[in-house]
Amino acid sequence: MYRWLALLLFTLPTYARPQTHGVAPALLPRYSPSAQKTWTCLDGSKDIPWASVNDDYCDCADGSDEPGTSACPNTSFYCVNEGHIGSTISSTRVNDGLCEKECCDGSDEPAGVCANTCKEVGESYRKEYEAARKLRKTGSKIRSTYIAFAQKEKKRLEAAIEASEKEIAEQEKEVARLKDIADRTEALSAEELEIKKQSPLYTSLLTHSAALKSLQREHKKHLEREKALGEILDTMRSNYNPNYQDMAVLEAVRGWEYHAGLPHIGEAEREEGVDEDDDAAKEDAAEEVPEGEWTAEELEHQLDTLLETDYVSLLMEHDKHVGPAESAAETLLYDVPAYLPDAFIPQYEAFRDSLVSWLAKLGIIRDPASRDAGDASKAREAYNAADHSLDLAKKELEKANEELSNLFDPTGYGADGEWKKLDGLCLTKDTGDYTYEVCLFGEAKQKPNHGGSTFSLGKFTSWHPSHDVAPGSPEYYSQQAYTQGTKCWNGPHRSVKLHLSCGTDNALLGIAELEKCEYLFTGTSPALCLPLEDEGKTKDEL
Repeated sequence: MYRWLALLLFTLPTYARPQTHGVAPALLPRYSPSAQKTWTCLDGSKDIPWASVNDDYCDCADGSDEPGTSACPNTSFYCVNEGHIGSTISSTRVNDGLCEKECCDGSDEPAGVCANTCKEVGESYRKEYEAARKLRKTGSKIRSTYIAFAQKEKKRLEAAIEASEKEIAEQEKEVARLKDIADRTEALSAEELEIKKQSPLYTSLLTHSAALKSLQREHKKHLEREKALGEILDTMRSNYNPNYQDMAVLEAVRGWEYHAGLPHIGEAEREEGVDEDDDAAKEDAAEEVPEGEWTAEELEHQLDTLLETDYVSLLMEHDKHVGPAESAAETLLYDVPAYLPDAFIPQYEAFRDSLVSWLAKLGIIRDPASRDAGDASKAREAYNAADHSLDLAKKELEKANEELSNLFDPTGYGADGEWKKLDGLCLTKDTGDYTYEVCLFGEAKQKPNHGGSTFSLGKFTSWHPSHDVAPGSPEYYSQQAYTQGTKCWNGPHRSVKLHLSCGTDNALLGIAELEKCEYLFTGTSPALCLPLEDEGKTKDEL
């Protein structure tokens, strides 16, 4: 019935409708007849009678003479949709007997075919639109607090960088001063150290070390030979035939059983396959080791550590142990140069050396030569500690500069820094069997709710991975990629695409596994709620 009615309506003349039917508002001024009742095609190719416009016959090469019919290919039809929003459809969908959703006024079909629903559609659209605007307005206020946080973070980092640069400059001067002291002190003590190395104690230590290394080498050779011989004798003990009455073999077996602490195996035991590694048969009485001597186990596991001893350091420690304690005055004499300007150090050291020499002769303080090595060690330790502290300060400065550069980077925390506050924020979604978690800019995980292993679904790799999406655009921040998660059995590494949209909460809304071990997370964040455009302009358009 409907098809018959439609076919009947199609036979009605379409020129009953005005020539401007289907024309977009921007082109209406160009659709008016001349004084001679003619009209020029929009491409200027020719003039036609005004009555030929929208007569369901294509006269113009560009099809502009049929804006309200489907007579010309590749043209557009404009639906006015009074009470809602106008829209454009392809001319091929005009007069096809189908009521297009985009044309709620039914103007794409002959009169009476499609009901005009623009009032209802418009009211529903405006409700949804106002709800979306309200959500976006609320979300944009939250987003503004994120931007304010980024600005505070910028000031904090800039202040920290400035303070760190000043501190590093001071530390560099101090490190240079301590290095100079260490270098000069070591130069003075090097000759004294060589003299100490000639002492009988040091020479004896080196001789004992060389002897121990030689003994260890020979001991290892004997252990290897003993192991090989033991394997040969074990084989003979298990396999020899006592019926041959070979006394030499018998004595060798008996001797091995005695020295190895093994029980005698008879013929019947061999046939039954008795385990030769019976712990009870092999247990020997614990060897008693004289007090102060090492056991075999200590020789095996601790001798290498002993042989790695730094004998130079040991020699220094020995001198500290046997030498007299320093007096406060003595220490002060050698510490003063650390606080003097460089220009006065040579004069002071000359005075100090002369004074110390006389005090040593009178027995008031010890010989300065005996303290050179200790001074060098302390000076080097002070320099190393200061240099290490300087390295840490430089790393902290480098880290702060990197954070500052990423703060307003479109490929980092956004051009306004709106994502910085969310760095490390973890969003979760319980699906029953599993709880899914994604920590923004961190890692995504799958956690079982009833026991089992937690799997990594990937770590943050980038924003929107498509090269067609420009960094910094709203679409760019609508997707994050997390890759290189735990590898699936006989499959790829787990990965996640996180799709985000404007919302008043940072939340995960849905989890889906699109392909094997490839997950789609959907969620919302106020960071995607951009401020509203001019409100008056938007209302006028409606």
